[in-house]
Amino acid sequence: MNAAQQRYGASDLSEVLGDARTLVVAKGKQVLTFDLARDAPSAAELARVMLGPTGNLRAPTARVGKQVLVGFSPDAYGDVFG
Repeated sequence: MNAAQQRYGASDLSEVLGDARTLVVAKGKQVLTFDLARDAPSAAELARVMLGPTGNLRAPTARVGKQVLVGFSPDAYGDVFG
């Protein structure tokens, strides 16, 4: 998925997440981790953490296996990519 070529909004979040089991969201210095398989957040909560002020998916967003990373955190990316 390339957010520069296609915009993803609130109605597209289920497509972005697909069959992901974990969502990691970096907002500033805060990193939030959601276990989507066990305790999925509401659609409103997902929109609150995954969308930026324009209403589009925040960048960068990466899908690595069954994990989706939204936003950038050196620690979170280090945990995923080693």
